[in-house]
Amino acid sequence: MQHTAGDLADMLKGLVEGDSQVIVNQLSKIELASSGSLTFLSNPDYERYLYTTGASVAIVPTTFTATQPLPAALTLIRVTDSYAAFAQLLEFASAAMALPRTVHPAAVISESAQIHQNVYIGALAVIEDGATIGEECEIHAHATVGRNVRIGTNSKLHSGVQVLDNCIIGSGCTIQAGAIIGSDGFGFAPQAGDGYKKIPQTGNVILHDNCEVGAATTIDRATLGSTIIEEGVKLDNQIQVAHNCTIGAHTVIAAQTGIAGSTTIGSRCMIGGQVGFAGHLKIADGVKIAAQSGVTTSIKEPDSVWQGTPATPIKDYQKRQIALRNLSRHRLMDRLEELEKIQQNTRTSS
Repeated sequence: MQHTAGDLADMLKGLVEGDSQVIVNQLSKIELASSGSLTFLSNPDYERYLYTTGASVAIVPTTFTATQPLPAALTLIRVTDSYAAFAQLLEFASAAMALPRTVHPAAVISESAQIHQNVYIGALAVIEDGATIGEECEIHAHATVGRNVRIGTNSKLHSGVQVLDNCIIGSGCTIQAGAIIGSDGFGFAPQAGDGYKKIPQTGNVILHDNCEVGAATTIDRATLGSTIIEEGVKLDNQIQVAHNCTIGAHTVIAAQTGIAGSTTIGSRCMIGGQVGFAGHLKIADGVKIAAQSGVTTSIKEPDSVWQGTPATPIKDYQKRQIALRNLSRHRLMDRLEELEKIQQNTRTSS
């Protein structure tokens, strides 16, 4: 990218303070920026770097007031929301680096697959029988699209992704490297003696529009019916979603969370990292669950906040933690001191 501060201000609906003709050609972190870089300030903890940055242009909030002299070569662009403005520029820069719409000669594509216009398919990608790839999709190297899979428009499968038979991916979805959509659910029936018999997993996964699935995340196909990820869900890396789960629209889940089978998580939930869910639970809309919690029962109260193992309303959890700290610091220690004195008195008297 190469743009003047004035051009960028017009794009962001911001106000230039300094040289509107200064040219930038890269985006940089504020503490590492050099001449020709564009950076931004949104977190007050990073303000100190603004006074020493080598960047040519910085995006700042309209309310920002400098408390020290700024570098003489620095031009500011003032906007209402500097973080959102910088995110907009990142999207712009990412679009400029879009892959060419070509099919690599080393891709393996079934004759019965339907590939729409303006797609990118990388080397050694595999598109199996009956699959449908929508317009403007990107299927990167070594990705696999199974039999009868349907992928909507403008979706991206990064390197090593596997979308297995009969699964459905909506439009505008991004699946990061190594994720697996539609692997078998963990279904085994105990047999007489010590053995287990595998239960065939005949369902699929449906990923609705504008979802993102992180690297190495796995979403299991349903035993019957569908595992459903609704519109706008964002899943971090290394998450396990078991068979027949449903995750409601615009829910976000952080890394290493595990969700056991047939659990339903509502819309607009926020789930911290390493949270574990037992199976067959129902979680209401808007629920927030703190990292490393263990959810063992259904949560029926919308917009509530939970923490701990087993997870409880966060105020109850905090009260218990305070009580434990007080117990260890005061009452328990006092009691031990009393017992030691009793022992000493007993020894002395005997």
